[in-house]
Amino acid sequence: MLAVVALAFVTTGSAAENSADKAPSKAALKKHDADKDGKLSEEEIAKKKADAKAKRDEAKKEALEQYDADKDGKLNADEKAKKKADHKAEVDAKKAEKEAKKAQKEAAKAERAAKKEAKKKTAGE
Repeated sequence: MLAVVALAFVTTGSAAENSADKAPSKAALKKHDADKDGKLSEEEIAKKKADAKAKRDEAKKEALEQYDADKDGKLNADEKAKKKADHKAEVDAKKAEKEAKKAQKEAAKAERAAKKEAKKKTAGE
C-alpha cells in the first residue's frame, strides 16, 4: 500500500511543476507578455507573481484599515466575521442587481414579443 502512495506522489509531481507546464491564459498574455512572443519568459512570470503579491498586500492593507477595530495589526475572529459578512452582503447585492437586470431584459423581450404578436393580429384582420 505504501508503494502505491509513493508511486502516486512521484507520478503526479508537485503543484508547481504542473502549473509551470500549463499555458498562460489569453488575459495573462495580454497583460504580462511584454515582448509579445506569445509566451511568458521567466522575467515576465516573475513580474506577474510580483504584481499578484502587490495586489494581495494592498488588499490586506485595505482590510486592516477597514476592519482592524483594535488597531493591533491583525484581524481577530470578530473582525474577520465582520469582513466576511460585509463581503457576503456585497456579493449578494451584486447577484440581486444582476438578477434584476436579467428580469428587466426578459420583461422587455416579452413586451416586444407581445407587441409583435399584436401587430400580426392587427395586420391579419
